Amino acid sequence: MACDSFKKVVETVETGHADYGILPVENTSSGSINEVYDQLQHTRLSIVGELTLPIDHCLLTVGDQDPNQIDTLYAHPQPHQQCSEYIDTLGKVKKIYCSSTAEAMQQVADLDQPNVAAIGHAASGEFYGLTAIKSEIANQQQNHTRFIVVARKPVKVSSLTPAKTTFIMSTSQQAGSLVECLMVLRERGINMTKLESRPVLGNPWEEMFYVDVEANMASNLMQSALDELTTLTRYLKVLGCYPSETISPTEVSLPDSNE
Repeated sequence: MACDSFKKVVETVETGHADYGILPVENTSSGSINEVYDQLQHTRLSIVGELTLPIDHCLLTVGDQDPNQIDTLYAHPQPHQQCSEYIDTLGKVKKIYCSSTAEAMQQVADLDQPNVAAIGHAASGEFYGLTAIKSEIANQQQNHTRFIVVARKPVKVSSLTPAKTTFIMSTSQQAGSLVECLMVLRERGINMTKLESRPVLGNPWEEMFYVDVEANMASNLMQSALDELTTLTRYLKVLGCYPSETISPTEVSLPDSNE
């Protein structure tokens, strides 16, 4: 099911019209996608998975057009940002921002004009009858986006499966409050893979921190950390525990060859 905004993805899953939602949270070219983090602050959904995909942005047109003819470009703000260097080579191009890549491609297909283009994936463009006239236009050649999978109910992750736990917390406004919270993780040897701050709406200069750690929420170690963090923070909420997409290598001691 296509949705015209990240908020709509969340609402569609919350109301039961979809079982799962896929939301991008960070990109190797443009960094964190703040709009999604803001949605996570208020949703009842749980994070149940993650996946990282290579993103090959293409210039899509109706038919095989000359890129030098393009004077109007439709795209979601993220692709605009991720492909800014190539867009500059097109000269004076009118940039029209859309709520989604799907909407951008639909707009170009409906207009059916040689001077307009959209930014999107080649395979998606074929669905709308568009042709990729230029591929790999992102600022970074290795352009990847990390997505999270959200659902109405959390999942239980086996202790044998490498897992991540994501939670949000609001600390006091005293000096060193955040460091004190992070020390809770360090003291237990829990590796933090992501720390993101977002403003709390209605509370000027107050920040909500999003934290990803490599730990299973059901483990005694993580439960101990969450218990202590609850006493140190003004607000704490676990957004989900889910299987980790990447698995760190484990050192295994080998028996002595003389034995």
